[in-house]
Amino acid sequence: MTNISAALCALTPTAEYTVRGTGIEWHSKDIPQPSDDAIATKIDELKAAEPMRLLREERNRLIAETDWWASSDLTMTSEQTKYRQDLRDITKTATSLDDVSWPEMP
Repeated sequence: MTNISAALCALTPTAEYTVRGTGIEWHSKDIPQPSDDAIATKIDELKAAEPMRLLREERNRLIAETDWWASSDLTMTSEQTKYRQDLRDITKTATSLDDVSWPEMP
């Protein structure tokens, strides 16, 4: 998704439009097209949020790998519980994939 498309999707999720290069063909008559300044601001916000989005994506993948530990017919060890909690808490200290210290899986 281009930066413009991502910004438009975030600003007007139900709008219909076509992005061609840097031009926008607006098809939604009932939804006003955001201004160029609003689009540029949203692009900057999305770029700034990207490192945390990627961090959360990887964190969520690692948690999902251990979801089976939490099945109703199993009892997690304290190490497993701690590992999963440490993964959930990773965004309290890390701000990107570049500065994260991943906990070790038990």
